[in-house]
Amino acid sequence: MEISKIATRWLPALMGLAGMVAASTASAETLKYLTWKAKSAGEAHAASLQWFADEFEKRTGGKHKIEIFWGGSVAGIRAVPEALESGVGDLGDVVAPYFQDQFLLNNIVSFHMPQPKNERELGKKMMEWYDQYPQFDAEMAKYNLKNIGWRPLEDYGLMCTKPIKSAEDMKGLRVRTYGSALPRLFEAMGATPVSMATPETYEALQRGILDCTPIGVTLARGYRFEEVAKYFVKFPLGANWGHFITVNLDTYNNLDEETRKILFQLGRDYMDHFVDVLYKMTDDIKGEWKSKGIEVLPFPAAPVAKAVQSEGVQSIRKQFVDRATAQGVPAAELVKFFAFD
Repeated sequence: MEISKIATRWLPALMGLAGMVAASTASAETLKYLTWKAKSAGEAHAASLQWFADEFEKRTGGKHKIEIFWGGSVAGIRAVPEALESGVGDLGDVVAPYFQDQFLLNNIVSFHMPQPKNERELGKKMMEWYDQYPQFDAEMAKYNLKNIGWRPLEDYGLMCTKPIKSAEDMKGLRVRTYGSALPRLFEAMGATPVSMATPETYEALQRGILDCTPIGVTLARGYRFEEVAKYFVKFPLGANWGHFITVNLDTYNNLDEETRKILFQLGRDYMDHFVDVLYKMTDDIKGEWKSKGIEVLPFPAAPVAKAVQSEGVQSIRKQFVDRATAQGVPAAELVKFFAFD
């Protein structure tokens, strides 16, 4: 499905708000950044994004600024790519797993969850692959987009409304999923996958529509899941490569060379800054959970490793390798990075 079709229900709002955005950013030196994230979310995404905007102004000596449009005020989580492609915004947060057909290569991690690498390892590898294989960049350029920054999704577990400690406990659970690999993984473990965007998950947990959702510690805090689910299960999903700082390609090309270099380097520096903020917040939140009655439960790795070898999961991985290879990328070699030792 094309991005434009995915975002159709947002288009009237996007067009109506385009004038508002332009009016509020009268200066040609101000770039418009679109995110669904609330400024008050209190987790690493929001905190690091403000750093990104402040650092851009600092590094350009005040020549350029970034104004962040928070909380989906211009484009919701699934509408950001369309808004950027059409020029409603200059930069924004793109969640790759929602667009696996359009951004196949840029979803390489999503097709290979669970995997053993941590957030920083994933971010560095993504930048390395971008430098080595122009196909990653070209895939975005088809939609007038360019990725200049990476926000690895934190090491995921499961936030659940009931204690889950074994493979037997997984049977019959309704688990929120997304993408292609996770539904097959949870099916192999006897659970029922339910496709749902993260912002819709709080109510689903509260109403009993879901039993569990894959999530990281700081994201669970940001979405207030700890209010409706009291168990964090250390289900070994690993980190993901989910969010990009994406710029409208016309905007990027129209910047002067010095500013493009600053923005490009800032996007790379952002990954390390984000991970630093993430790790500190994770430690702080886990400490607070003890006093709030949130239980952190272990989960054995062996049944997860067995589920990864199931026909369903392996078929998804093979499909990725075949399609990526057809684009001229040595996919079979690249995906060895995700192998468990």
